[in-house]
Amino acid sequence: MNPYHPAAKRIVAVGASTGGTQALEKVLTRLPTTCPPILIVQHMPGAFTCSFAARLNGLCAIEVREARHRDRPMSGVALIAPGGMHMILAPSGPQYMVEVFDAPPMNRHKPSVDMLFRSVARHAGANALGIVMTGMGNDGAQGLLAMREAGARTAVQDEASCVIYGMPMEAKKLGAAATVLHLDRIHEAIVEHGRNA
Repeated sequence: MNPYHPAAKRIVAVGASTGGTQALEKVLTRLPTTCPPILIVQHMPGAFTCSFAARLNGLCAIEVREARHRDRPMSGVALIAPGGMHMILAPSGPQYMVEVFDAPPMNRHKPSVDMLFRSVARHAGANALGIVMTGMGNDGAQGLLAMREAGARTAVQDEASCVIYGMPMEAKKLGAAATVLHLDRIHEAIVEHGRNA
């Protein structure tokens, strides 16, 4: 896959926690290989993210793998933050890369959705789509708000399709979400975002 494909200018950032493993499977298995690059923070212990990514990779048309330091986000690829490490978006010339590193938890989480989202707001701005999915707590709410204020498209999963309506509810209460989506519609929003590259 060519990392300079036009859709690679677009970035999708997704955060999830409780119920997220099943929800992400439902979304990612519906995506075509032409979808924009996806960066995912799923709250999960470090020993499990690699096998989780490998399992999804076997089910999906797109490539799904655990992120490595200095990976370039590419069309048709979803990068999952390693458990116990933070992942952020950073500039790399005219393109992007991800940085994966150890640092104290943010919002009691490592990886932190907020940390990823704030970096996406800073470096991708209106080229980004941010989505907060099912999960407990408020990680991602402030970061999604930063994304919206930077001109990004923002969405949260609706209460009816969440296992735990915590993270999406907190983001919605902050005014961070421009759209509320049922789980069955999230893949459509991702594809549409790539079409507008």
